[in-house]
Amino acid sequence: MGLAERIAQRDDGLLLFSITPPRSSTAAGEAQRIADVTLGRLERLDLDGLILYDIDDESDRNPAERPFPYLPTMDPASFLADHFAQWDRPVVVYRCVGKYDEAALEEWLAAQDPARVLSVFVGASTSDKMRVLELPAAQKLSAEVNPALQLGGVAIPERHSRSGTEHHRMVAKQQAGVSFFVTQVVYDVSAAKSMLSDYYYACTEAGLEPVPVVFTLSVCGSMKTVEFLEWLGVDVPRWLRNDLAHAADPLAVSFDQCLSTATELTDFARRLGTPHGFNVESVSNRRREIEASVELAAQLRR
Repeated sequence: MGLAERIAQRDDGLLLFSITPPRSSTAAGEAQRIADVTLGRLERLDLDGLILYDIDDESDRNPAERPFPYLPTMDPASFLADHFAQWDRPVVVYRCVGKYDEAALEEWLAAQDPARVLSVFVGASTSDKMRVLELPAAQKLSAEVNPALQLGGVAIPERHSRSGTEHHRMVAKQQAGVSFFVTQVVYDVSAAKSMLSDYYYACTEAGLEPVPVVFTLSVCGSMKTVEFLEWLGVDVPRWLRNDLAHAADPLAVSFDQCLSTATELTDFARRLGTPHGFNVESVSNRRREIEASVELAAQLRR
């Protein structure tokens, strides 16, 4: 079965790998070289699909200095079409819907093959952010233009820890047509378990079957990467931050923690009876961290 069919059947054990397209200023030849190197890294992995992120400036959400500077990146749909044609498995293309007008999004939706392309729609980072298209309008458009296309949503355990309402957001998104969720990077396992538990019981109360929740994991090779994750809103528990700060090899510590997190979340999700999976990403462009992410995905599949 393909990824779309597995999601539709609420299958368990999904494995995805995510990448960010090159900077928008990257020349076509260099973008193709980056794509070829990435394909070479991923070809040995038994992935169910690839995620292509759509990056937006989130400085309005967090006024603190960004550890890594924001640089606009290529449109993920264009990067897929122009440089990733050799990839023969499904792709989940993120869409920061506030950046696109209705006509542009409609044209893209109409051209997609639902057997190969899925999407995750992302709303504005803050309520005050200027946007061309609102998330509910984009979801409605998708249902009208390409109803067979599997549409995913974002789930954030940290937001659940602070507000206690993320599960209500998830149920509302599911009722609006979302058929799977991808989380923010998970380092706080307890927060992720609480969100999943509340979501499961909220679905029961609403008469819904839970859809797959794909937990994102990312290794950290330096404290700067940790600081960037925290800037993005990821909660790194104090004990783990201490371990990483004082470790001779923080990458090895974070790698082991990601495996431990995957084991704990798998056991919990299966006990609940909630379909789940994992998405592996590297938030750093350092080669060692990228290669560790590839090895993490390989170990998760095994």
